[in-house]
Amino acid sequence: MRTAIALAAAFLMSGCGLRPLYGGGGQGAVVRTLSGVDVAPIPGRAGWLVRTALQDRLRAAGDAAPRYRLQIVLDDEITGYGIRADNATTRERRTLRARYQLVDAALGTVLLDATAGSDAGIDVVSSEYATVAAEETALERLSAELADQIVARVALYAARENP
Repeated sequence: MRTAIALAAAFLMSGCGLRPLYGGGGQGAVVRTLSGVDVAPIPGRAGWLVRTALQDRLRAAGDAAPRYRLQIVLDDEITGYGIRADNATTRERRTLRARYQLVDAALGTVLLDATAGSDAGIDVVSSEYATVAAEETALERLSAELADQIVARVALYAARENP
């Protein structure tokens, strides 16, 4: 009975159209596309963190000659809220947003134009050092999240363009 159920499930799943994003392993179209992406410099500390995180993720796919260029503009903002009676902020929200474009390096045409973003809450405490450290830690986490979102979106683009 279990064998029949497993065979039926396998038969039904084969017709659903799902296929692995990284199908073909290191020789697949997605991995080849990701390994051929060069990340343009991004100004500021947040830019350095995002670019480094992206380079780490793209180098993991391989090291091919750059066919594509990823251009990114960041918006990093800290907003205070949670105001006490003495007008002191008790909570902050750090928001990191990116508008990015995947550009064909040879032709200069924009292949993908999208946005990514994430935010984090930060407790403001009496120690200014602790608050600044929390803001920097949040920026590091947000940079990694943005890099993950961007790589996933570029991988989806590559999978759609190379079926």
